[in-house]
Amino acid sequence: MADSRAGTRRPRRAATGKTAARPRETAAGPVRVGVLHGPNLNLLGRREPEIYGRQSLAEIDALLSQAAENLGCTLRIVQANGEGELVEAIHTFGDWAEAIVINPAAYTHYSLAVADALRAVGLPAIEVHLSNPEAREEYRRVSVVAPACVGKVAGFGALSYRLGLEAAVRLVQERRAAREGKDGA
Repeated sequence: MADSRAGTRRPRRAATGKTAARPRETAAGPVRVGVLHGPNLNLLGRREPEIYGRQSLAEIDALLSQAAENLGCTLRIVQANGEGELVEAIHTFGDWAEAIVINPAAYTHYSLAVADALRAVGLPAIEVHLSNPEAREEYRRVSVVAPACVGKVAGFGALSYRLGLEAAVRLVQERRAAREGKDGA
């Protein structure tokens, strides 16, 4: 896992006794995005390439890293096969990231734990999928994670990740600009 600072967070108290802003709310500099790959995505390139494509996860991560460099953002990327590992990664990203790009894979359809973790950290999350779940089996058409996300990109292969990253960066930049406008008024 990219970071081991997962766990319970409490807002810091300022000297005035008011709750101080958490670092992700006031940080300037590159946008920080956590990328999560769910179960079996470590097998990309070998697993059903007619559905998921021939690119390996390492190749997708390299594309994401290049896109992040072009966008001027910082990434932390985690792949986990276990539901608890994904939840822990989301918690960790809650202390570091400003947005999350997540491909929950099979957990898309039934993991309330992943959905609840996304809601709990309060970061804008973009759900991404290599294939188009709505064009596949009936059970794949339901996402319990989608309501915890601000948007979804699916069906474009590895490009889905890049589009999701671009959306996440844009959302954070817009939120930063809105805060700066509010703080400068």
